Amino acid sequence: MRFKRFSKNPVGKDYVVGDIHGTYSLLAQALKRVNFDPNQDRLFAVGDLVDRGPESPDALTWLEYPWFHSCRGNHDEFVINAQNPDFDGAWWMLVNGGEWWLDLDPTTRHLFSERFQQLPLAMEVEIDQGKVGIVHADVPSQLNWAQFTAAIERGSPAIQQYALWSRNRATGKCTVPVEGIERVYCGHTVIKSGTIKIVGNVYFIDTGAAYAFPSARLTLLPLTDQQS
Repeated sequence: MRFKRFSKNPVGKDYVVGDIHGTYSLLAQALKRVNFDPNQDRLFAVGDLVDRGPESPDALTWLEYPWFHSCRGNHDEFVINAQNPDFDGAWWMLVNGGEWWLDLDPTTRHLFSERFQQLPLAMEVEIDQGKVGIVHADVPSQLNWAQFTAAIERGSPAIQQYALWSRNRATGKCTVPVEGIERVYCGHTVIKSGTIKIVGNVYFIDTGAAYAFPSARLTLLPLTDQQS
C-alpha cells in the first residue's frame, strides 16, 4: 500500500512525531509526558525509524503496536534496498548511520525488509478541523494533495523520490502551501534550531533527535491542535 487513509479517532487523541532515527527511549519518554493512552490514542510518524540512533533494531517492535503508524522515510528505504546487490552499503554505513544493520542476522534483516516495504509513502488522517497529511520529505509545489496522493498510488518513481528526498520547501526554494489539505507534516530536513519550521501549511518536525547539537530533541505534537 503506497498511500493510507485513517478515519477520525472517535475516542482518543492523535499525535505526530518527527524522525525517530533509533531513539525509542526518547519517544517512550515523550509519550509518557503527554499521558499517551495506547488503548485509545494513536501515534503517527514521518518516517526514518532507523539509523544514527542506538535503538534502531527496536523499530520492528514498535511497528507491531496497533496504535503506531509510520510512513516510509529515505532511511527506511535504505533497509529495503539493502537486499539489492547494487546498493551502496558503504555509503549507508559510513555516512548515514547504518552500522546497526551489520549486527543483524539474515532472518531479522529479511523481517525488516518485508515490514518496511509495507510502510506507505504518505498518510492522511481525519481530525476535527479536516484532514492532515503526513509524508517524509515534501510534496511537489505544482501538485495539490489529491494530485500528489494519486501519483503516489500510481507508483510514479519521480513523485516517490520527491516524497522521500526533497528539501525544496524546507530550504526555502518553495514557499507555497499544499492545497486541498489542512496541513502536512514532514521530517527529513533537520531543523537545528530545535523548533519546528512552518512553510505555508507544511510543518517540518525533524529536530535532530539522534544528533549531538545542543538543541537536538525529538518533536512530538498533537495532531488536533492548530500549530503556529
